[in-house]
Amino acid sequence: MSSEVEETLKRIQSHRGVKGVLVTNNEGIPIKSNLTQEETDTYSSMITQLNLKADGIIRTLDNSDSLTFMRIRSHNHEIMIAPDDEYTLIVIQNPNSD
Repeated sequence: MSSEVEETLKRIQSHRGVKGVLVTNNEGIPIKSNLTQEETDTYSSMITQLNLKADGIIRTLDNSDSLTFMRIRSHNHEIMIAPDDEYTLIVIQNPNSD
């Protein structure tokens, strides 16, 4: 990864409440992560499946549209997902860390 990408990931990780940052390729294979191996494998697998489903729904509703960003929030976690053509950025944070 380029130094610019590395710096961006470090900047994201430094935000209060961020538990983890994960980058996967378009097949869901983790490329970069600061999570444990088990967490990395779990998040990359589950988020990849969710991305495929969500993008399929959006394309069913409007064939010319595609998924650009998704945010999921629960009591304990907030997961932000930014898919792209080649990579997906996943950020996991604690929504209650103010």
